[in-house]
Amino acid sequence: MVDSAGAGTGTTASRDGAHHSSGRRGRHAVVVGGGPAALLTARVLASHADRVTLVERDRLPDGPEPRAGVPQSRHNHVLLEGGQRALEKLLPGIVGELREHGAPRVGMPDDLVQWQDHHFYRRTPATAHLLTGSRPLLEWLVRRRVLADPRITVMEGTEVVGLVGDAARVRGVRVRERGAGTHQDVRELTADLVVDASGRGSRAPEWLAAIGADVPHEETIDAGLAYATRMYRGPADRPGAPGPSAPAGTRHATDPAGAGGTPASADTSDTDGTDGTPGEPGTDGGGEPDAVDCVGYYFVPGRDEARGAVVLPIEGGRYLVTLSGLRGSEPPADETEFTDFAARLPHPLVHDWLLKAEPESAVHAFRSTSDIRRRYDRPGRRPAGFLATGDALCCVNPVYGQGLTVAAFGALALRDALADPRRTPTTRRVQRALSRAARQAWDIASGADRVLPGARGDAVRLRPADRPAAWYLGRVQRRAPGDPVVGAAFRSVLALKEPGSVLFAPRVARAVLFGPVRPAPTEPQARRE
Repeated sequence: MVDSAGAGTGTTASRDGAHHSSGRRGRHAVVVGGGPAALLTARVLASHADRVTLVERDRLPDGPEPRAGVPQSRHNHVLLEGGQRALEKLLPGIVGELREHGAPRVGMPDDLVQWQDHHFYRRTPATAHLLTGSRPLLEWLVRRRVLADPRITVMEGTEVVGLVGDAARVRGVRVRERGAGTHQDVRELTADLVVDASGRGSRAPEWLAAIGADVPHEETIDAGLAYATRMYRGPADRPGAPGPSAPAGTRHATDPAGAGGTPASADTSDTDGTDGTPGEPGTDGGGEPDAVDCVGYYFVPGRDEARGAVVLPIEGGRYLVTLSGLRGSEPPADETEFTDFAARLPHPLVHDWLLKAEPESAVHAFRSTSDIRRRYDRPGRRPAGFLATGDALCCVNPVYGQGLTVAAFGALALRDALADPRRTPTTRRVQRALSRAARQAWDIASGADRVLPGARGDAVRLRPADRPAAWYLGRVQRRAPGDPVVGAAFRSVLALKEPGSVLFAPRVARAVLFGPVRPAPTEPQARRE
């Protein structure tokens, strides 16, 4: 394993949290957390350790149900195409399992009605796909697969309160049962490697400081974005349609939308329905009123529009509707006001749909959306035998739907670093690999959030060296809604299936640098092109 100091001793734990003596010496890894990042990390470490113990604060459900310690589990989640590929490498067949359990597959951009900066995206053939099943479904399927390995056990209802060791080396964690309130309840769980995958609210910096190690610098951007989500069953007024739909003349249509994207500015003009360009919104391309035939809606907040919305299908014929707003325009948690908020979006699509849909849950609000990157990869006095991954390392604004994908990327990076025959997997080397795995997601989210009005934090300011790239990306974003070539490249980067360098490929660069801004609709297209 990482900086292995030889055999370790200690205790292991079963699913019910009972402790057992190991009875022998062997390499033991502890993973703090029980979410996707922790589970996938445990999966990788099981090939290098004799035992892997997950320490999780919650009691884990037996099925696809939300966990109390994961408030964002009730909100929209997507598995980007890059994440699907990574997850499949870690757990072969898992994408098929998700589909078998009803996780919808949504094509970008043709399945969606997406609005951004006063224009709608052309609904050209899909070049990237999302899986939009619920977070509880994905976590349950991953957990079921991972915990089937007898080398992996989990301590439920248990919290880590500190590290065992010193600034030179971590040798385990200090744990206690959830709710226990005295120091006498704290026990030590020894380990050769400790990985913090506890999520956005990680307390590892405090734990490191307590043993005399350096605390990582935190880069933060708080765009002030907040969101609220409610589950619905869509109106069944057009059986057989891919999503609930209703007649759409003029500015009114009904059916859902959603995908990934970044707030941007788009300098595009209207379409005329000729020469292969999309027809008038709410029509079939020839000017006749029709129904909007789509799977989801996505309205992206930005510099000129403080409110946004995502409507996406999940398993069981249900939809999650997430309304978002920047600082001063936060969506309400009140059920009546939730629908009223949608009426203030730049188009009535979502509001009209909500009036016909049947709510199946209360409104759940979420406010912790800051981008936070903990720079464990930078030099400092940090102990061997400790790593951070997932949101504990780099958490980005959840509105961009990257978290599940970044968790899978981190596990792949860990797998590759441990298996590299050319290099010794030192703590510093492996931590740098984990940080690199999250870099593209950070660049996308931080680049989008830092330009939003009212953004705060020490990473908001654009460095002079980054300005040429920001200028180029602005041109990409203005062309993506109406230019299929630029749009396809842009989506491949947002879906984390290609590196950012594809935006500089010759064909794309020519369109970005020398091509015009092609027309994009100012009203939703009724049908796919």
